[in-house]
Amino acid sequence: MDFIDKELQGYVEAHSEPAPALLDKIERQTWLEELHPRMLSGHLQGRILSLLSWMIRPKRILEIGAYTGYSGISLAEGLTEDGMLYSVEINEELEDKLLGYFEEAGIAEKVQLHIGSALDIVPTLDEEFDLVFIDADKENYLNYYNMVVDKVRPNGFIIADNVLWSGKVVGAEKESTDKDTRAILEFNDFVHQDDRVQNALFPVRDGLMVLRKI
Repeated sequence: MDFIDKELQGYVEAHSEPAPALLDKIERQTWLEELHPRMLSGHLQGRILSLLSWMIRPKRILEIGAYTGYSGISLAEGLTEDGMLYSVEINEELEDKLLGYFEEAGIAEKVQLHIGSALDIVPTLDEEFDLVFIDADKENYLNYYNMVVDKVRPNGFIIADNVLWSGKVVGAEKESTDKDTRAILEFNDFVHQDDRVQNALFPVRDGLMVLRKI
């Protein structure tokens, strides 16, 4: 993900709202304790997710890929008073950590945490979502998108993370046989041509695809 100029990245972060203290704590603990800490959304992306959520004011958010809770807590900042975050995480070893962080953030009563495969869990959720955040295994990005698009209300939003895939979507690496790179390329091309949505790809961190359902 380190393909954006570090000095420029530092300037951008210095001129963005500081993250809440709890999110700083989650970031530190994730880097100390988890095997793949770069999966964390982090400061700039977290503040962008928070702002987007505040603009949308969602009543129902679906998060596919909770990891250690950073993105979910950021998104929950913009929930309506009676709003609910449905968070899906496949790694059962993270369940207690997630529940603890949600409690510490004061949003435990606004979160339904589901542990398991999103491909199995999401179809069982009888909800219409205002905002969906996809940040799970890349091979299933298009499957997740097709699974949720009919569950999103008109003028609702879908945000997908890692759509620049460390820059592998361009140049020689675009021809890679790596299944994750191919999956991201397929996802990006599909949603760009899908007349059900309006799309813009934001070159933030590892790339955010923002989609509005028409």
